[in-house]
Amino acid sequence: MNSDARTKLSWNVLRFAYGAVILLAGLDKIAGTNLIVFWPKYISPFVAGLLPVSQHVFLAGMGVIEVVVAILLFTKWPRIAGYLTIVWLVLIAINLVLSGYLDIAIRDLLLAVGAYVLTELTVVVEEKHLISSTH
Repeated sequence: MNSDARTKLSWNVLRFAYGAVILLAGLDKIAGTNLIVFWPKYISPFVAGLLPVSQHVFLAGMGVIEVVVAILLFTKWPRIAGYLTIVWLVLIAINLVLSGYLDIAIRDLLLAVGAYVLTELTVVVEEKHLISSTH
């Protein structure tokens, strides 16, 4: 396998892995099923106090954003999705620090680094025209 093929494979693995996880988390929040985790426990008291809506509505809104980002990752806008994912994960990490969940915040910051790598790989793949016109 040549370096272009390895680059494209690595990019697709990251893109679809991030997309699948973000999509599942988003759908779980929208449906309010809490199958992955009980999401409300991770909203810091500081953030909860600022919310103009209920936690359920806030989480559903977060879920909608996550579904949109996943769709962007799966389609022809993975670079935009990568940047959104970086910002999203850093904001989540800040919220988690405020809640005292330092271990999870560190994990999310590491995931943000992975999203940065995904975004940079997208630039390389786009510049080398390794993406088919239909994705």
